[in-house]
Amino acid sequence: MNPTPATAEIPGYLAGTWKADPVHSQIAFSVRLLVISKTRGRFAAHDITLITDEDPLRSSVTATIDLASIDTGNEKRDNHLRAADCLDVDKCPTMSYRSTGIRQSGDVWAVDGDLTLHGVTRQVPLTLKVKGFSSDQRGGQRAGFSATAEINRRDFGIDTGGVALSNKVSISLEIQAVLQR
Repeated sequence: MNPTPATAEIPGYLAGTWKADPVHSQIAFSVRLLVISKTRGRFAAHDITLITDEDPLRSSVTATIDLASIDTGNEKRDNHLRAADCLDVDKCPTMSYRSTGIRQSGDVWAVDGDLTLHGVTRQVPLTLKVKGFSSDQRGGQRAGFSATAEINRRDFGIDTGGVALSNKVSISLEIQAVLQR
């Protein structure tokens, strides 16, 4: 662990409780299909809370994603993804993430945490980039974060798609958060 405060490396860093702005945040995914292309999508509805501590290594994040809000740009595919043989949103309507720790190595931040999807919880680390902290035009404070992860859909009991669909699912998050008063 770095004995020097990590906040010195993050210009404008502010400790506090932040909520993701749903208009300026996106949770997206991509999965390879037939080895020749990627299918991309996003989840439109989510609730994300970030708590930035004076010591960034003690910060945390929790997220709940509404799986019914999946959008791949194809209604038929979206309905199939919501169905019982895939995400089964009637029985498992949300996906959640809860951080368990934060590590820093040079310019790279890693958020360790538990992802619960389809009734299964697995440890999934996020690679994090802190984009910055700034004031907005209304006198509030905003912060930007990007994160990526990769999961194996079968680790979460999602076996639909056979060999045509890759087991690996790439996840990317672009979060603009608003400091809560």
